[in-house]
Amino acid sequence: MSLKKCVAIVSLAGTVLMAATPAFAQDKSAGSGPNPFTDCGIGAALFTETKWAAVTSNVIWDIGITAIISATASPQTCSGKKVTAALFIRDTYDKLAEETAAGKGEHLAVAMTMFGCAADTQAVVAQQVRGAMAASVAAPGYTDKKPLDKAAEFYTIMDKAAASASCTV
Repeated sequence: MSLKKCVAIVSLAGTVLMAATPAFAQDKSAGSGPNPFTDCGIGAALFTETKWAAVTSNVIWDIGITAIISATASPQTCSGKKVTAALFIRDTYDKLAEETAAGKGEHLAVAMTMFGCAADTQAVVAQQVRGAMAASVAAPGYTDKKPLDKAAEFYTIMDKAAASASCTV
């Protein structure tokens, strides 16, 4: 899957979130889209496991307008387990990059678990991520990239490595 389909940079009321395309965004049949109040908007980003809190937050924040717009205009920005992984990568990128260079670490293990990689596949995934990140870091212009762009690239690398190892989210 391309970077465009996997990772979208979304700005919601000044909060920048990195989000992944959930399975429902690929299905175009009626009723297959996300629920705007539980799967989208600021509420879904803040309360990934508590549906009533996501709904309450979305309604209080802006009467659900942001959530409804995301659900209709860009359903790939709505929540899912990969969104949680994307936020984790965004928030811990520096530590993840350091641990990836070393080939192991707590943050790297957590990220792989978030992508559904079982313990017995994590060594293979870590090696693939390490190789791809080495190429990314060595590429011209890497040091000029914004932190969010580096995190988005790491997300894409992790997603591809997890998919090739048949990890499931």
